[in-house]
Amino acid sequence: MRLVIARCSVDYVGRLKAHLPLATRLLLVKADGSVLVHSDGGSYKPLNWMSPPASLRVSPPDDTDVEVGVIEQWTVQSAKTDDRLIINIHEQLHDTSHELGQDPGLIKDGVEADLQRLLAEQIETLGTGFSLIRREYFTAIGPVDILARDADGSTVAIELKRRGDIDGVEQLTRYLELLNRDPLLAPVRGIFAAQQIKPQARVLATDRGIDCITLDYDAMRGVDDIESRLF
Repeated sequence: MRLVIARCSVDYVGRLKAHLPLATRLLLVKADGSVLVHSDGGSYKPLNWMSPPASLRVSPPDDTDVEVGVIEQWTVQSAKTDDRLIINIHEQLHDTSHELGQDPGLIKDGVEADLQRLLAEQIETLGTGFSLIRREYFTAIGPVDILARDADGSTVAIELKRRGDIDGVEQLTRYLELLNRDPLLAPVRGIFAAQQIKPQARVLATDRGIDCITLDYDAMRGVDDIESRLF
């Protein structure tokens, strides 16, 4: 990745036209061919950019541009369209390049797989006497997140979401309809468990006889000290 801080003006020419007047900006040239123009504001969003695939050509300015102080002109040409990003550099303040290597990608904490694993390990979070039958219980329409038994020995199907909405309740309803056809499992009741449950989802679940449980992810993974809470 190349990082250039320069006083520059920027023109986007193509299906639409846009102009950034002369100012000090950060120019990012990435290995994938993209070029992004950033200011010292606006959070993560660039002021303008060219998406890959694209090519960068650096050329000396013509006489007219020299008269207004341009020392170098960048032309970023899209490989798929006629769109161009033209950057006229008046003064270059910083120019470095860094080899970042292959990025492993974002690893999210608290995704549904984490919730499923933790809840399976701490199944009595759902109530005293609960026991795990299995995670990812296969059905003809997809896997049930967790299948368990309650203290009375009844089968319980648990659907897990980070944010519980109506679609999750509908999904659990379909699982329950199918599971209750199996005489070895029936009767099967449902629990809709999530870190957050939307009010509409809670109403629908209650109407269908499905229990709702809000999960405290931090407490389940031992980060949140419940005993030290004031409230």
